Amino acid sequence: MKLSKTMLKATLAVLAGAALCLSFVSRAAAPIRVMILDGESGGTYHKWQLVTPVLKKELDETGLFQTDVVTAPPAGGDYSAFKPDFGKYQVIVWNYDAPDDRWPADLKASFEKYMQDGGGFVSVHAADNAFPNWTAFNEMIGVGGWRGRSEKSGPLWYYKDGKLVSDTTPGRSGSHGQRTPFQLTLREKHPITNGLPPMFMHQGDELYATLRGPGKNMTVLATAYSDPANSGTGRDEPMLMVLNYGKGRVFHTTLGHDVNALSSVDFVVTFQRGTEWAATGAVTQKVPASFPTANSVSYRSDIAVMDPGYKRGLNPLDAAAPAAPGR
Repeated sequence: MKLSKTMLKATLAVLAGAALCLSFVSRAAAPIRVMILDGESGGTYHKWQLVTPVLKKELDETGLFQTDVVTAPPAGGDYSAFKPDFGKYQVIVWNYDAPDDRWPADLKASFEKYMQDGGGFVSVHAADNAFPNWTAFNEMIGVGGWRGRSEKSGPLWYYKDGKLVSDTTPGRSGSHGQRTPFQLTLREKHPITNGLPPMFMHQGDELYATLRGPGKNMTVLATAYSDPANSGTGRDEPMLMVLNYGKGRVFHTTLGHDVNALSSVDFVVTFQRGTEWAATGAVTQKVPASFPTANSVSYRSDIAVMDPGYKRGLNPLDAAAPAAPGR
């Protein structure tokens, strides 16, 4: 069939439009590149080898992320060839806790530049124990605990009378009671927390308290009451935070001690949304109907079974044992 010039022009216009639409769709569908950094923890109580596959599953199931795992050398390992290309990724998720002398100065400088230039950073649970004397890192996370932190590391931060306060009382940094379910309270509106209920329950986990740090450019999104009946402080302690460092964005969650805690639906949702926000500055994910309420926990059995100890019960917690020395 021979097309007239008019029909030919119209056909070409349609094809060009379709190609343009496909281009937009392709660009819109490009995955967010994520690095999960692991390789060390402060003790065997943090089983990072079990946690990383769970974090990867939770990100990959959204369809938004392309996730690579980068494992740092162990204590005593050779760091001369460990030069991760942070710039390839829109966000770096830390499931990693190492002492100050583990990273050479050039590696620390590389991560600082990545964040200054607009990178994304998600700190999960004990990642906020790492590098107590790396000034830039502690500005990124806002608050941290253990590894010798004290009043020299910065004030305590917690909510009192509905406001975030800093407290310069001397003392060590970092504490928690036994792992039991607890309730979180939202404190600020933010893309990560939009659509979440004002209060919700979290599956059994360590409730971090007495965290210290510079607290610069830090917004606390959610707190939890640290109950004195469970070796707590009697204060509303920060659980979810966002920060800015240079042009970079940071989402800091103190939740996620183990696979059991990671299976709590509130962790899954806030981690997925927090990672998207740290990478892009926006959140497109909806809140699932299974999200916990103010009085009921909600967990994912498909995640819980990723713990080899799952067959011994969903909650092999330490409620009947003394508070663990771990973090």
